[in-house]
Amino acid sequence: MKRHIPVQIEWHPDPAQAVPVYRQILEWMYGKMESGEWPAGTRLPSQREMARHFQVNWSTLNQALKPLLEAGVLQGRGSQGTVVASTAWSLRLPVQPDWNRYMTAGYFRANQEVVQAINTLEFDDRLVRLGTGELDPRLFPQDAFRQTLRDVADAITSLGYVEPLGMPALRQALAGYARKRNSIVAPSSILITSGALQGLQLISAGLLRGGATVYVEDPTYVKSLQVFQSAHLRLCGLPMDDQGLSLEALEKHLRQSSDRGNSVLYTIPTNHNPTGRTLSRRRRIQLLELCSRYDLPIIEDGAYEELTFDGTPPPSLKSLDPGGRVLYLGSVSKSLAPGLRIGWMIAPEPVVQRLGDVKMQIDYGASSLSQQVLARFLTSGRYEQYLDGLRCELQRRCQAACQSLSEVFADMADWQVPQGGFYIWLTFRSRLPMELLFRKAVSAGVLINPGDIYSSRHTQSLRLSYAHTTPEEFRQAVSQLAVVVRSLEG
Repeated sequence: MKRHIPVQIEWHPDPAQAVPVYRQILEWMYGKMESGEWPAGTRLPSQREMARHFQVNWSTLNQALKPLLEAGVLQGRGSQGTVVASTAWSLRLPVQPDWNRYMTAGYFRANQEVVQAINTLEFDDRLVRLGTGELDPRLFPQDAFRQTLRDVADAITSLGYVEPLGMPALRQALAGYARKRNSIVAPSSILITSGALQGLQLISAGLLRGGATVYVEDPTYVKSLQVFQSAHLRLCGLPMDDQGLSLEALEKHLRQSSDRGNSVLYTIPTNHNPTGRTLSRRRRIQLLELCSRYDLPIIEDGAYEELTFDGTPPPSLKSLDPGGRVLYLGSVSKSLAPGLRIGWMIAPEPVVQRLGDVKMQIDYGASSLSQQVLARFLTSGRYEQYLDGLRCELQRRCQAACQSLSEVFADMADWQVPQGGFYIWLTFRSRLPMELLFRKAVSAGVLINPGDIYSSRHTQSLRLSYAHTTPEEFRQAVSQLAVVVRSLEG
């Protein structure tokens, strides 16, 4: 449908003579503004997204946007992108609420712009995802999962709500699985969550007061930072060495703290995200002793624990904990399928009951279908069989990735060989403009995760993942990345 376009935003005296694709872009954008989808202040999609939508190159898109910018319909805001201008022109649009005021009032903080870009670009098949936290979909156990779905389909009688702590069959299966790993857990101490990340959200909402201190490794899982910050919790970053969290730094902070009884430690002790490091058994015991001495609860994130290459990770903090100090978070999002959206928390029964009640207020329970599928996958033995093969493949990919890094980055960066998980933490020896590196890498077809999204102090690092690419894909991507890095160093 042809729209009436105000004279002041036309780039040609006779609209009928305008280049057709330009007019198509303009009509689409004006339609968004006129309908209220894009009120004043709305940030436009990235130029990459719009160019892809209209199947044009960037220069064509820029030429189409130029008259809108000159007429004051759009306004460029540097690194913040381009927005619909709040000018006299916008008064001609339908009157609507000031959504920008509402959007800045919510308690969830906005992602960093680079994180928002990564979240979008990860779905661009033209890019090699060199920093992603997702397993290669080609490693998904299709046959075993298909058989599991058939088993579940034959047994399903309904798909109603389940009880507050989650499906009893799944909690029983998880308790049995934990016993095989020398951790005695009762089903009544397990809460099923919609992914491990929801466990952090439940803890933040149900156990911690605003202003509480959360001690974290520096760097750490980016989404945990977002959850804690949005809950108005105070983050205290602790340095790491090659063996993981520095206990000396933690004790120094605890000695000086006046916040006892209102603080907690969040840690990823096994195959750490993003550094790939693993805390030794000896240091785990020392950590538990230290936290007991200062009465500090621990949130243990075990998302990558099962992916230790030799199949024998150090004992979890939870399994070494004699007094119920550790809240353990587990998940199959990294080992099997993030789309199942199933995680779990192991904690003292009163904590599980409290957070189960909070969860019922939030979403009234995780997917009953996903819970049935995972319960069957666990009890059938297919999960453990699949993990054996997955660990071997990840080890093969890790070894090949380290070899590729030695070939192209030996003179520019340092890294540590992980014992499991997904990640290699690459740190450049010279300072680089990381925002420019990110953009140039994308232009070269490589999507990276800059270190500063995990910590403001790690601006010269990258989280590299060997889990989503074949060794050959990884080698080609890091070779291309090295070309970009050398161009910036020069």
